[in-house]
Amino acid sequence: MAMTQKERALNIIQGKPVDVVPAFTGFGSVIVAGLKEHDLRFAHVHLDAGEMAAAAAATVELVGTAAAIVPFDMGVAAEALGATLNTYPHSEDILYPTLRDKYVQTADDIKMPADIASAGRVPLVCEAIKILKAKFGDEVAVGSWILGPYTLAGQSMDLNDVLKSSLKEPAKVEAILAKLSEFLIGEAKAYIAAGADYITLREMGATSDVLSPRTFRKMVRKYSEQILAEITVPKVYHICGDTNVIVEDMAQMCGTISVDQKNDMAASRAKIGEDIVLLGNVHPWDVFAQGTPEQVAELVCNAATAGADSVWPGCDLWPDTPVDNLRAWVNAVEGTVPRRKA
Repeated sequence: MAMTQKERALNIIQGKPVDVVPAFTGFGSVIVAGLKEHDLRFAHVHLDAGEMAAAAAATVELVGTAAAIVPFDMGVAAEALGATLNTYPHSEDILYPTLRDKYVQTADDIKMPADIASAGRVPLVCEAIKILKAKFGDEVAVGSWILGPYTLAGQSMDLNDVLKSSLKEPAKVEAILAKLSEFLIGEAKAYIAAGADYITLREMGATSDVLSPRTFRKMVRKYSEQILAEITVPKVYHICGDTNVIVEDMAQMCGTISVDQKNDMAASRAKIGEDIVLLGNVHPWDVFAQGTPEQVAELVCNAATAGADSVWPGCDLWPDTPVDNLRAWVNAVEGTVPRRKA
């Protein structure tokens, strides 16, 4: 009997065999074609659970991916902790929400909500997850994601202050990271309680393009490990940038890791061995959004040959990515990526 797309996606994340390798991701995957299909405005899908779910479902319906993902923007946690979100409500353009109010100087400035599951838009995301679960049942996976605490710190305070303090005042930064980790664990648990089938922890701001491996190991690793330990569903750990210098650390922290387009996929695979699930790493802009279906298929095959267990975009899909390119991705993954054996 053929597996469902949900079974395939969750088996890939857990390193289990599949009958067909699925195309899916752990990041935002809203597309303009899906918005048009349901007559949705991008500025509003972040603010309404039904519209958020419809936009996520549309990608599955139009493209054939194995999972629907919510939320789409990076501001859920920061807003719940007190930042002001600008969704550009009167714009017809594709503008992601931005955050104001860099209000954190010390850990004492972070006011933890009494109930994280009810804070800000966390309940809205939870409701979107429930809607997607009701819609897809056991056929398609429903995924969600949270930021890592170092990335969230860069939203809550001036990023240059975070970077400087990491070197000059590490105890101050660690106190902030500990408190933010507490919130993020609560956020992940809320999404899991709502029905999320898997969670991606995205510590994008801790990229090796910015942090030395030594600072990553001293400042970031333990908090990521704490959060990952509290995620009770299949999970993925992702860091942006060229992470080949810390990919072994990532693999020690989580059995399934995602890398972006800057990584040498073959080098990553060589460093982590065959037992770790490796996902990535086609460029979401240069290839998915700007390339041709033929180029997408070629790069998918290259990533698979280099060692990817399933080929993901290196980060969020660009909303105006052509549907034909995304269908080429799905077809190439399902048709050419080798299956993981039992």
